[in-house]
Amino acid sequence: MQPEFDSLTRVMKARYSCRAYLDKPVERGLIEQIVHTARRAPSWCNAQPWQLTITSQEETEKLGKALYKHASQNAMQPDMPWPESYVGAYKDRRYACGMQLYAALDIPRADKPARTAQMLENFRFFGAPHMMLVTAPSELGPYGALDCGGFITAFTLAAQAAGLASIPQAAPAAHAPFLREYFGLPEDRLILCAISFGYADEAHKANSFRTGRAALDEIIDWRE
Repeated sequence: MQPEFDSLTRVMKARYSCRAYLDKPVERGLIEQIVHTARRAPSWCNAQPWQLTITSQEETEKLGKALYKHASQNAMQPDMPWPESYVGAYKDRRYACGMQLYAALDIPRADKPARTAQMLENFRFFGAPHMMLVTAPSELGPYGALDCGGFITAFTLAAQAAGLASIPQAAPAAHAPFLREYFGLPEDRLILCAISFGYADEAHKANSFRTGRAALDEIIDWRE
C-alpha cells in the first residue's frame, strides 16, 4: 500500500467531531492554507459551488450570543428539507452517538433540561474560536449541496492534518433566515451548514469518546 494511503487513513481515524475548544485563535494564514487544500475536492463539472463565510474569534463569540438567543426562542427554518425520520440502522447509530455524548458529560437520559442545554451549545459553536458557514447557489439544487458535502469532508480532514479540530453542524443552518439577515447573504444562496473549528480542548469530557463506523458488509453490496 502507498505511504499516502497510510497517511490518509491515520488522518481519517484521528478526526472526530470536536465539542470543546481552547481559547486560542487560529492564524488566518493557516486557515487559508487549509481552505486552499480543501478546494481540491471534486465537484460536478468542476462547478465548485461552495461559498464560505468565516468568522474571527471576536465575531464568532458575537454571533454565538445572538444565534443562541434566537434559537432558544424561535422555531427552525432550514433552507434544505430536514430528515423526515431516522429508522433502522440510521436510528441506532444516531441514538448511540447521542448516548455516548451524554454519558461522557454525565447527563442522565431522563434529564431533559441538561440535554437541551447541551444541544443549545451548537449555537455557541461549542466555544470554537472560528465558524465557517457553507452556502451554495440555490439553482444547483441537491447536487450543489452534494458537491459542498465533498468540500466539507475535505476541509475537516485538512484541518485535522494541520493540527486543528472541527465539527460540521446542521443545527445553525436550521435558522437560515436569521443567518442570512445577520451576514447579509443573498436569497439565492442555500445555507447548508456551519463548521466550527479551532484547537481542541482534549481534556474536556465532551471530547473523550469516539463514535463507531459500520462494518463493510453493512454498506457494500457486491455484485459478481
